[in-house]
Amino acid sequence: MPLSLWTLGLAFGPMISAPISETLGRLIVYRLTVPISLLFTLGAGFSQNFGSLLVLRFLGGAAGSAALAVGAGTSADMFPLRLFAYSSSCFVAQAFLGPALGYVPSSQNETSWLTLHSPIVGGFAAQYKGWRWTQWCILFLGTFSLIVSVGMKETYKKVILQKRAKRLGIAPPKAVGPSGLAKVKFLLIVTLFRPLHMLIREPIVGLFSLYSAYTFGIVFAFFAAFPYTFTKVYGFDTSQNGLVFVAVGVGIILGWATIMLVDGWLYQKEVRKVAAQGKPHVAPEHRLYAAMIGSVGISVGIFWFAWTAREGVHWISPILATVPMSWGIMTVFVSCSMLRS
Repeated sequence: MPLSLWTLGLAFGPMISAPISETLGRLIVYRLTVPISLLFTLGAGFSQNFGSLLVLRFLGGAAGSAALAVGAGTSADMFPLRLFAYSSSCFVAQAFLGPALGYVPSSQNETSWLTLHSPIVGGFAAQYKGWRWTQWCILFLGTFSLIVSVGMKETYKKVILQKRAKRLGIAPPKAVGPSGLAKVKFLLIVTLFRPLHMLIREPIVGLFSLYSAYTFGIVFAFFAAFPYTFTKVYGFDTSQNGLVFVAVGVGIILGWATIMLVDGWLYQKEVRKVAAQGKPHVAPEHRLYAAMIGSVGISVGIFWFAWTAREGVHWISPILATVPMSWGIMTVFVSCSMLRS
């Protein structure tokens, strides 16, 4: 349940943080949500019962999801179109490598096999220091990231121009739309309800969101599948079980390399072709070449894992199965996130 509720928080958080970043800017979202997420993580580490752990994990995931949701926008703000694939894939890779190398706790019961829900860092922390140290690791690294980002500046063009006009005493552009309470209502509709409307009424938005959520969910589903398989079937201990996630990291890196190669060989070729024809933009579906290739790896990896994860088959086989799976997930998720360009 803590694992599922954390993932559920990742789903609900962007519904608020992403639209707000398009209205008030990226910086305010980071500065508000990251410290709040760290406070919820601190609370989860001190939780004394299962109910409080569940609530704090959900709230921590919802607050922490803002960085994942807004990061793609920051990447688009900072890098030109020809480098967008590089910046986005590097950013998304961290979102997948973090859970694969870190930890998502699942139980306060130290004797339960569920405490083995621990990737590499968390596996050793849980075995030798206790499950609360999995939260302290997140807190320490998150605090370090927060300190490093103190000097971060706003990247959203609209907000930068507004601040520049105010600093220079220049009248800002004439506001378009209603004012007063009508403006508040308008902002709520634009920032909160319009994305939901598009999700429900626009099939391409809904289907891509569903597929991206499915692929992202597979990664977290394996946080439950790995402990059960490798501790119950193959007799791994907590730290050994955590090392299994190295294969997931390898697949993610291969997915990143695939995206780079596809962008250089196929997408940039299309960009040059469109530019020679005098057209302003490349059709967004050209971003999906890597996903078309990698989507096969997801099915192959899941089938391979399920078919070989049993007694009588060496443990290396199901571990190797996670490489094409995570490779495919990485290509699909990044390709879908780059459709905006």
